[in-house]
Amino acid sequence: MKTLKITRSATGVAQVTMARPEVFNAFDELMITELDAAFAQLGADDAVRVIVLAGEGKAFSAGADLQWMQRASEASIEWNLADARRLAAMLWRIDSCPKPTIARVHGIALGGGVGLTCACDIAVASQNASFAVSEAKFGILPATIGPYVINAVGKRHARRLALTTRRIGADEALGMAMVHQVVAPDALDAAIDEQVQALCANGPQALAEIKALFAQLSEGPVTPEVRELTALTISRVRGTDEAREGFAAFLGKRPAAWIKE
Repeated sequence: MKTLKITRSATGVAQVTMARPEVFNAFDELMITELDAAFAQLGADDAVRVIVLAGEGKAFSAGADLQWMQRASEASIEWNLADARRLAAMLWRIDSCPKPTIARVHGIALGGGVGLTCACDIAVASQNASFAVSEAKFGILPATIGPYVINAVGKRHARRLALTTRRIGADEALGMAMVHQVVAPDALDAAIDEQVQALCANGPQALAEIKALFAQLSEGPVTPEVRELTALTISRVRGTDEAREGFAAFLGKRPAAWIKE
């Protein structure tokens, strides 16, 4: 791939690193296509347990490449619709990936960089990280990233961020749950490793089931339909080979088969 670097560990951790440091990992048509393909491939690979999304150089991601956005401003509505659909599909690919995903955020995360952060299941940020939903500065709006930002921080925080375009620091991002952990810059990789270890201690199919079920749930009344969905899901999963192995390992006081020492 031309815009990404992908590495894999023996323990099943794949790292997707955006590799356009000269533009602070801003994404264009090619990077969008490659991110979509990378998460599709890794999400379908049984050997992959966790996917880490990172940025090369001084930043996580500055969001949309401004030259790409300038081309879009001069293109037809039809071109813009196809282009926007590709971006929306890429963000959905990350959000719906059956493998747990972790955003490793340092430097800046602007516009679409915030969208990438919020589309991942877990976000860990360096204390030097800063965030801004900056689209309105350019006369556009955070449309495709909007659902993921709202899901992460709530509608009121998301609306304020989008309307003001104000840049916030890592601690403020933590306070609104845009990120889940903030650490010193030299502790970022260790913090990612801790998250990875916690995820890899759990059944891989169970994690995929959690993501699939929680994608269908929302805050609010627990309706009969929701109760039935949860009952059907747990009754099916209890009978899987992975569940039997998990209980046998616990009762036998041994590591489960999916834990690699």
